[in-house]
Amino acid sequence: MVAVYTQPDKRAGRGQRLTFSPVKEVALSLGLEVVQPESLKNAGVVRHLSSYAPEVIVIAAFGKILPAEVLALPRFGCVNVHPSLLPRYRGPSPVAAAILNGDETTGVTIMLLDEGVDSGPILSQQEVPILEDDTTGSLSARLAEAGARLLIETLPLWIKGKIVPKSQDESQASYSGLVGKEAGRVDWQLPAVEIWRRVRAFEPSPGSYTWWKGKRLKLCKVVPLEVALQAEPGDVVVLPRGLSAVVGVGTGRGILGLISVHPEGKRQMSVEEFIRGQRDFVGSKLL
Repeated sequence: MVAVYTQPDKRAGRGQRLTFSPVKEVALSLGLEVVQPESLKNAGVVRHLSSYAPEVIVIAAFGKILPAEVLALPRFGCVNVHPSLLPRYRGPSPVAAAILNGDETTGVTIMLLDEGVDSGPILSQQEVPILEDDTTGSLSARLAEAGARLLIETLPLWIKGKIVPKSQDESQASYSGLVGKEAGRVDWQLPAVEIWRRVRAFEPSPGSYTWWKGKRLKLCKVVPLEVALQAEPGDVVVLPRGLSAVVGVGTGRGILGLISVHPEGKRQMSVEEFIRGQRDFVGSKLL
């Protein structure tokens, strides 16, 4: 490895201090040169990249479009690690999309970049199961590990000419768009199963929240329940003993059990702890 390209340092925290990306921290610890361009469309940046005479460029969640000049530089192309089984879920949010759609499996794809959006030829793929309690955060971590292992297996074979790239089937392609902050507000008219998927898909970002007594209440862990109990969408009710949650909320179809929440201005806590301090929560309505 000659150099590592990563996003420019960003300000974070209350003090708005410049922070390094994890990629930069690891690269520096290994003594690698780190380059942080604002854009790869700058001619000077492309010339600098060309000076390394790269044989292959590996991309993983880089977050920037590579222009044709960069794609044409390496002899063995620009190899991308994508967290879905392409052509399914191209675009910026493939992990969240798989959870939202209730898929039982997803996976990682090692592919060659072209000028389209995740549309290049496939070099290798590996399935990864989606666990019942997976969030975008936990699933992304497992996909990253699987992708790293698959990349290490694939690159030598590709460079030795032992892999024939496979074109993607455009008729099977789907696209995952960006998830905006507004997506995090819970719509209690939706079925409990769909809200459960959304809570998992939007964790850690943008998070899922509802309004209670004029303040945001973040839903951290929830579960859809099959219980013979009637409740209007948004109504908070006590659940029968023996279920995985003690408090639930009525939805457009079914009851959504609440396991843990994060009240505005406070820390995350179990629902049992929350209702001990907020005895008027049960019987109220979430908006």
